[in-house]
Amino acid sequence: MGRTREAGCVAAGVVIGAGACYCVYRLTWGRDESEKMWDEDDDDDEEESSDIAETGVQTGKGTNAGMGAGARLQGDSKAKTEVGVELKSGPDVKVEAHSWAQSGGSLEAKAKALFSTLKEQASAKAGKGARLGSISGTRTLAPSLPCPGGRGGGCHPTRSGARAGSKASGKSKGRTRAKSTRTPATAWPVRRGKFNFPYKIDDILGTADLQKVLNILERTNDPFIQEVALVTLGNNAAYSFNQNAIRELGGLPIIAKLIKTKDPIIREKAYNALNNLSVNAENQGKIKTYISQVCDDTMICRLDSAVQMAGLRLLTNMTVTNHYQHLLSYSFPDFFALLFLGNYFTKIQIMKLIINFTENPAMTRELVSCKVPSELISLFNKEWDREILLNILTLFENINDNIKNEGLASSRKEFSRSSLFFLFKESGVCVKKIKALANHSDLVVKVKVLKVLTKL
Repeated sequence: MGRTREAGCVAAGVVIGAGACYCVYRLTWGRDESEKMWDEDDDDDEEESSDIAETGVQTGKGTNAGMGAGARLQGDSKAKTEVGVELKSGPDVKVEAHSWAQSGGSLEAKAKALFSTLKEQASAKAGKGARLGSISGTRTLAPSLPCPGGRGGGCHPTRSGARAGSKASGKSKGRTRAKSTRTPATAWPVRRGKFNFPYKIDDILGTADLQKVLNILERTNDPFIQEVALVTLGNNAAYSFNQNAIRELGGLPIIAKLIKTKDPIIREKAYNALNNLSVNAENQGKIKTYISQVCDDTMICRLDSAVQMAGLRLLTNMTVTNHYQHLLSYSFPDFFALLFLGNYFTKIQIMKLIINFTENPAMTRELVSCKVPSELISLFNKEWDREILLNILTLFENINDNIKNEGLASSRKEFSRSSLFFLFKESGVCVKKIKALANHSDLVVKVKVLKVLTKL
């Protein structure tokens, strides 16, 4: 019976200890009751807790603690864990509890002091006023923090709790602001039109749809609509059946009218559309009317710009055949100046254009008699890559062949010392540069050099 009685006492102690822990839990998380309930039940709880403490002490003195001791330790650990949460948030309670452990005294006095302290802390919390957030984990938006994209507003949620409540109470610091004063960042300038274009730019359109696009392009002055319409027509002009359809619908004058605009983006898109349309021989007969204007604009626009590259591509397509090359012969000095001044991509494109003229023997005299900068000789240096070297070697080879075929070598007195004829034929500098390329590391360049040297 002795062990049974001890086990029963231990079980009763565990149950009553759990009840005490529950009371502590309610007090800790702000679920305190009214002051009257605390005053009425104060005496009963203190007497009950003292009896429980005395029972636990007598039970702990038994020799066979076994299962009862383990249960008591588990209950004590739970109580310590629950109380520890509140002790961390209240430094005064922690100091007082530490002083109780050192001063000793009866368990009844300790329990009474603990409950009175917890009651005072609960009432103090209730008097602090409303907090910004709750401990349960509600997320609030911080209006003073900017969005990742630089916009002002509440995009970053912050976790509110005891820290937010402590900041809200007391005097407000100078840096804190009740409302964000950050001005929203302006968006990047983009073209926006109020009109919804009826097609996608990569749609393959039929004749009726192409007519609609041309009507829109002819009537609108909105640069956004003009750009989308020109891109749509340019993509459709890549197909041969649409090249004829656009010409038959009268689209060439509508597109060419936009090369006079001051907007460089519109001019570029117009050049690209005409470039795709110029693949058709019949379309070239219509585009030749505008070729001089395209050439002049290409030479005076910003160096190495997208408009200049689009204009050079259009001129290159228009000079593939010999029919319209004579319309551009007045621009030969400008072409060679651009060859010297332009960047890598401009050099490549302008050399393709000049090579088209060198393949027409009828243009040889006008080509070799134009004035060129002497710095063009630097294009034969081995530091250039394969494409530059192959193009300049082809250009030299074609001119050298045409001079022989046209018999211009005997009339060298007609050409000045600043002419292309003197630079390529009489100075001898080009020949030395070409011979220096015979040991080039690139096999393709080496073969091209040997082919040119055999014709000298």
